[in-house]
Amino acid sequence: MKAEKSSITLNRKPTGFISLAEAVNQSREQIIDNHKTYLNAGLAMLLGLLKFDKQFTHSEGVKVWDDAGNEYLDFLGGFGSLNLGHNHPRVLAAIDQVKGLPNLLQVSMGGIAGVLAKNLAAVTPGKLQRSFFCNSGAEAVEGALKLSRAATGRQGLVYCDGSFHGKTLGALSVTGRDKYRKTFQPLLPGTVSIPFGNLKALESKLKEKTAAAFIVEPVQGEGGIILPPADYLSGAQQICSKYGTLLIIDEIQTGLGRTGEMFACQHEGVTPDIMCIAKSLGGGVMPIGAYITTDEVWKKAYGGTDKALLHTSTFGGNTLAAAAAIAAIEVIYEENLPERARESGDYLLAGLRRLKENYPLIKDVRGRGLMAGIEFNQPGRFAIKVSFGLANKISEEYLGSMVAGELLNKYRIITAYTLNNPNVIRLEPPLEVTRKQIDTLLEALEDIFSTHKGFISMAASSAKTIIKSFTNK
Repeated sequence: MKAEKSSITLNRKPTGFISLAEAVNQSREQIIDNHKTYLNAGLAMLLGLLKFDKQFTHSEGVKVWDDAGNEYLDFLGGFGSLNLGHNHPRVLAAIDQVKGLPNLLQVSMGGIAGVLAKNLAAVTPGKLQRSFFCNSGAEAVEGALKLSRAATGRQGLVYCDGSFHGKTLGALSVTGRDKYRKTFQPLLPGTVSIPFGNLKALESKLKEKTAAAFIVEPVQGEGGIILPPADYLSGAQQICSKYGTLLIIDEIQTGLGRTGEMFACQHEGVTPDIMCIAKSLGGGVMPIGAYITTDEVWKKAYGGTDKALLHTSTFGGNTLAAAAAIAAIEVIYEENLPERARESGDYLLAGLRRLKENYPLIKDVRGRGLMAGIEFNQPGRFAIKVSFGLANKISEEYLGSMVAGELLNKYRIITAYTLNNPNVIRLEPPLEVTRKQIDTLLEALEDIFSTHKGFISMAASSAKTIIKSFTNK
């Protein structure tokens, strides 16, 4: 019996298919519609409320341009992914240099990945030597947690209140905000949270000798740019060593020059057993993450041929991503970006503290290097009534988003609030940011705070923006 012909014509694109050439020339309306229809509609609505749905057409360094030709300063920096700025030419050239090599060929050992691993062993502190490559920070954390369990034979994991390590299941199990956790419970068993910066609480948990690892950020990024007490990391290292628990330091957001050292743990001279890195490792161009550990820990977990395939990644260490990472590390050293971050960060924080002295809307200013946060006072309930319940919620709970909206829409400066504390806006510009650009930010903030001296004034301005976003739809 003769088989029926397929009803699909394989040499013809399906109806509605958009080519890449067409994609790069979409209108703003088309982009918004695609996100609302085929991606995350709720997120698209949130972005639209404060006019965070602009169409940006090109970028370079600290600057971004929209489809009307307006220039913006990026003080968000891809949540720490753009230490080198947008589209650094050295990183793009590195990708072009290896484009003829096999990108994915698992039956061989990638030469570029091997060099990247060797380079990471050279630039990271202490005896960190063996790397595992993946595609994101969350994957790096997942791998580090598995490594700690495999190396120690223990199941327990200790993490900090207010921490953020990712939203995959394992990383979420050691992330300290219930909003992101409760929908997905039960999470990994054996995870315990302690207050950030509290060494007594850490020792109380570790002395049970059931914890495989203690995972901690040197500066809590999504927690609201929270710095620990002096010598906290070094104290944690001593306690972990005392009880046979591995110390995992999450440098995904703080690493690669952001805080004024190549890695933030170096401010205290600390070497972890496992370090997680990602974000700016790809030079702001390629997705790549990694954890790096000592030879001793690696061999306990994955030594020998029997255990060599217990944890793998199809795209981890691919040639293009590894080449971008090698170039990114070269640029960080050649342009002395950690030193620039330290000097520019001191200048930025000094300016922000002057603003805090003059404007009671600012509750606190904190940071290290070019990782700074502004926390706002929050009065709780207020009397403004807006026609839209969601707008009320944003105004009541997300003062940071309102300030970020003012900066974007009136001053063309890109920022955002921190995920675990929406009343904090983060400032993480590319490390090449100039003092003139910092002054532009400080002047904009001064103008905002002098115009809106109270919470209600700020909320009213934000509400107008929200209402306008609805009426213009």
